[in-house]
Amino acid sequence: MSVIVIEFITLDGIVSDPDGSAGTPLGGWAFRHGPEAVAGDKFRLGRALDDGVLLLGRATWQLFSRLWPGRDDPFAARMNTVPKLVASRTLTHPDTLVWGNSQVLDGDLVDAVKRERRDVVVTGSLSVVDRLRAADLVDEYRLLAFPTVLGTGRRLFPTDGPRAELEYLAVEQVGAAVLTRYRKAAR
Repeated sequence: MSVIVIEFITLDGIVSDPDGSAGTPLGGWAFRHGPEAVAGDKFRLGRALDDGVLLLGRATWQLFSRLWPGRDDPFAARMNTVPKLVASRTLTHPDTLVWGNSQVLDGDLVDAVKRERRDVVVTGSLSVVDRLRAADLVDEYRLLAFPTVLGTGRRLFPTDGPRAELEYLAVEQVGAAVLTRYRKAAR
């Protein structure tokens, strides 16, 4: 089992509001490069998405649950089929019925991830990422970096956060962006 974090990110490390759905003044920065820049399996998840589970925070899950069920393409079919775990203290099981194969995590987030036997793919959901990183559970980062500098916003790796040692795995140009893959450095 691996925990894989996927994020749209700017050159200066900002990950907040890439689609503009949060209504921030600088939001929508990833989508300014056109729909092809963000459509499909840009993160090259492959079997991790086919055999794994998505882990989403409440806000990301609520956004995705309004977007994905209405789409009809091969990647949307995969997103709608994959099991989804929702880290939320406010959502209930009936709330998750709007997007198939979704369930609210039972118990503590870190404990639930430690018990999981499938690959766990975390998309967006910075509060979830922060907790998993603090527990040293993130195995890999797949970052789709756009040629944008915002100067302000929420960073994947905050300046006051803990140090992270990563090893480079791969880099690939994906349209207007660059997909970089890193894993936790061996100790």
